[in-house]
Amino acid sequence: MARLQEAAGPAWRVTLHVEAGSTNALASVEPAAQHVVVADHQQAGRGRLDRAWVTPPGAALTFSAVCDPGVDTAWWPVVPLVAGYAVARAIGEVATLKWPNDVLVAGPSSGSGHRRKVCGILVERLNTQPPLAVIGIGINVDQTDAELPVPTATSLALAGRPVDRTELFGDVLRHLRESLDTFAASPAGFVDHYRARSATLGERVRVDLPGDRSITGRVVDVDAHGGLVVDTDDGTLTLSAGDVVHLRPGE
Repeated sequence: MARLQEAAGPAWRVTLHVEAGSTNALASVEPAAQHVVVADHQQAGRGRLDRAWVTPPGAALTFSAVCDPGVDTAWWPVVPLVAGYAVARAIGEVATLKWPNDVLVAGPSSGSGHRRKVCGILVERLNTQPPLAVIGIGINVDQTDAELPVPTATSLALAGRPVDRTELFGDVLRHLRESLDTFAASPAGFVDHYRARSATLGERVRVDLPGDRSITGRVVDVDAHGGLVVDTDDGTLTLSAGDVVHLRPGE
């Protein structure tokens, strides 16, 4: 615990659980800005679109950071993108972002040039005064192939990027605070930083939408409020939610 708090630095208060259901749920009970809830083994984590996310003991970095983004309500849709950008920066230049905030890496286990998901992020807004964001982050660090939930996932170890979990924890929190500060100082300009890390810009994609609908097209932009701009056969659409699949040639 002392090493975790040292890695986080004095700006954060860290609470460690050996086992936890959902770190987001724990962080929401008595929310306080700059509080981080860490679980060595998360048993009932939640991803976007209500997906389950469970981690083996000692193999992943799972935590939830409570923050005040410091922006007006209109800019809150960008907060998940800020979180993804911060994690990608902490992992290094090998990391890119699939909209909105899946962190991807390539490595020996993923085949030539093919990128797989190494981190998922779930951001929830709490109706406190001021409103606080609970940013749940789950990074696959040491999982083996057999421990990964889906074929499209990988771990940093499998990608040939082994790291110390505690050091990575400190790096993520540092970049998260820096990225949130940059965002708060210039909300309209932050997406320029995000675009530079995007693996989705320019790609032909299928976006699965709520209500069992989907659209296919080429991504031409991410707008200032974090919306995905897609050119389709029926015109240009701007999406605020959806599950993106990068299509391979011929798909």
